Amino acid sequence: MNALERSWTLAWSDLGLQSPSGLYERLITAYQAPHRHYHSLQHLVECLAHFDQIRHQVQHPGEVALALWFHDAIYDATATSNEQRSADWAVSALSVAGASQATRDYVRQLIMTTRHDAEVSEPDQQLLVDIDLAILGATPERFAEYNRQVRAEYNWVPGLLYSIKRKAVLKSFLARKYIYYTQHSRQRYEAQARSNLAGII
Repeated sequence: MNALERSWTLAWSDLGLQSPSGLYERLITAYQAPHRHYHSLQHLVECLAHFDQIRHQVQHPGEVALALWFHDAIYDATATSNEQRSADWAVSALSVAGASQATRDYVRQLIMTTRHDAEVSEPDQQLLVDIDLAILGATPERFAEYNRQVRAEYNWVPGLLYSIKRKAVLKSFLARKYIYYTQHSRQRYEAQARSNLAGII
């Protein structure tokens, strides 16, 4: 069993449930789709590695792990409904597995926080958002690769327009008092994230 399979098995075990047959393979296939450059299996693996480092801080580890697995399950760079559709898939899978309504609702809420369009105060949501944004505080080399990957996903957008829109998004993170919610992430990623962002805007 490889690291991804162990993570998947542990997430369902933490929920006290069994994964629906074939779901793991369908998710892996989705993350390996050729149109994905950043929102890919690499991103999922990195997110799960960050999660392993802070698992002890998480109140609902099974739900958070599953939210990470599904948060980019659906990805279309031309769409605005990716998180909603990813959450729908997760909830459908949880329903098949016999999860409670509370569990389904909680995982949906976790996935929807990765839209990054609102402040979150719930601890597990904050941890999840910080994991999703950890890439901003990556090494300069990985951050540069990330920028190339995101541009490749938006290769249909003209260069000048892309540059304007992309800088606006990144400036919005720099404008925050803190990019990250949790003390762990601030200590580990905040300074590097601000350095990375400042270097390209």
